[in-house]
Amino acid sequence: MEQVAKLENFARAGYLARAIVYFLLGYLTFATSQAEGTASVLEEIRELPAGTIVLAVTGIGLAGYGFFRIYGALIDIQDDGDGAKGIGKRCGHVASGIAHLILTYLAFKLAFMGGSSGGNGSQEATQTVLSFPGGRIVIALVGAGFLLAGLNQGVKAATAKFRKLLDPDVPHWGIWMGRVGYAARAVVFFVLGWHLLTSAWAENADNIGFQAAVQSLRDTPWLYNAVALGLLVFGLFSLIMARYRTIRDGSLKERIRQGKIWLMS
Repeated sequence: MEQVAKLENFARAGYLARAIVYFLLGYLTFATSQAEGTASVLEEIRELPAGTIVLAVTGIGLAGYGFFRIYGALIDIQDDGDGAKGIGKRCGHVASGIAHLILTYLAFKLAFMGGSSGGNGSQEATQTVLSFPGGRIVIALVGAGFLLAGLNQGVKAATAKFRKLLDPDVPHWGIWMGRVGYAARAVVFFVLGWHLLTSAWAENADNIGFQAAVQSLRDTPWLYNAVALGLLVFGLFSLIMARYRTIRDGSLKERIRQGKIWLMS
């Protein structure tokens, strides 16, 4: 169906952008032995030859992926359902979409306005929330959310349930790349969630953010290097997603055919 194909293509552009970000994130973290955050990676892209153009194109792709995640959650593109568990998953998809739209803003800001990304934004935001009445509860809930997200990433790594989103012709090694990448993300999300919970307890926003979570693993070199390489592999797996991602939900296609769901015209 033409509309489904358009939605798939919209997602593919986003996966390509995600591939660039995660590949550089893992590579720079491993090669320099210094954990990098996604904002820092965008700054590195800007320094490449024709970096401003590459950064702008990356921003467009990230925007496409962000909108795909949010819209996909609204129409239940992954058939998560309307139960409590399904709603929780769909909220997670929306959160992922919002995070990628924030990266889009940073990419465009760096490409067209110059300056720096302000890499300590996570700590500043956390400290601001902690200063509000009930802020500790909010940060604790966010931390619990990251722990659940880490668990979800770990389940994906263990079961390879993401396979259902891919074309049956996807190579077997591509599935293993996904498992390695999701395992690395699980570790980072668990550490990030734990840091948020301890920050809520101590009312201290130090060591908050993706970069700080990876950096905290340096005391265990093998784990640090494994996570860095895993993030790099996740970037490569995003290329697999860009090539083989499909929408095979028959009920979704039927709802589209009947005009019950509006897609991009």
